[in-house]
Amino acid sequence: MRILLTGASGAIGSQLAPQLAGEGHELRAFARDPSRVTASGIDQIVRGDALTGDGLGQALDGVELAYYLIHSMEPSGEGEPFAERELRSADNFAAAARQAGLRRICYLGGLVPSGRSPSEHLASRLAVEQTLLSSAPEAVALRASIVISAQSRSFRFLVRLLERSPVLPLPDWRDFRTEPIDGRDVVAYLKEAGLSASVEGRLTLDIAGPDTVTYGQLIQRISDAMLLSRPAIELPFSMTPVASAVAASITGETSELVGPLMAGLSGDLLADDAAARELFHVRLHRLNSAISNALREWETKEPLAAR
Repeated sequence: MRILLTGASGAIGSQLAPQLAGEGHELRAFARDPSRVTASGIDQIVRGDALTGDGLGQALDGVELAYYLIHSMEPSGEGEPFAERELRSADNFAAAARQAGLRRICYLGGLVPSGRSPSEHLASRLAVEQTLLSSAPEAVALRASIVISAQSRSFRFLVRLLERSPVLPLPDWRDFRTEPIDGRDVVAYLKEAGLSASVEGRLTLDIAGPDTVTYGQLIQRISDAMLLSRPAIELPFSMTPVASAVAASITGETSELVGPLMAGLSGDLLADDAAARELFHVRLHRLNSAISNALREWETKEPLAAR
């Protein structure tokens, strides 16, 4: 099968590529900068840009399965909001997919909260999902919470925050619950979603790790794995705008990333993953194992001062 992989230089795409190639499939990557695509198993790289639509026709030519792993929370140089850029890329890809007669598309998005409106970030992921689901007769949208891997920007943000802060202020969102998932398990789900003969029509599936924790407990588990002791200061309010600016400065991340992420911590973010587990039978890693593996992988490429 000929497969198109977008986001091949990203945290998930770079791990998914060798998994797909190992099954004997022909793998084509789509990238604005082909030099950044270094994952093994890729047979061809098509230069292009989903924002403009350039190269999409060539990239999708003869493809049966496409993975849409394009995601960026930074605004353009002209100040265009990230949500508008995200949707424009998805619209261009969906139109090109329909034109090419694509059979199946797989997308990795974010969990949708129950009983409350999604944050700007999660609303953007949902809009992209809805656009892509209409672009192929077989389509699978996987929704995940925080991904635990050495390249995940959310996980890296938390690690850097712990590493560089002498104390740890925990706003009132510390008691809300989530279900982080190991990056290895996300890759396994994506592989199954693309290759499984059990997929029929269009599916939206939550995926999650086996452990439910509060955000405060998640931060504590990462701290324990890093052998750190940081005094926690529990705050009775959110202070998201101020906290996100300070956290971005401490970690060296952009406020465009940190702000929307922290704005999404306004309630529980829990999955209903029974359908995904029944359909794909992915063996899930426990949270402590996921954290330890991510930190080990991180340290093979760059040091962690706290360790």
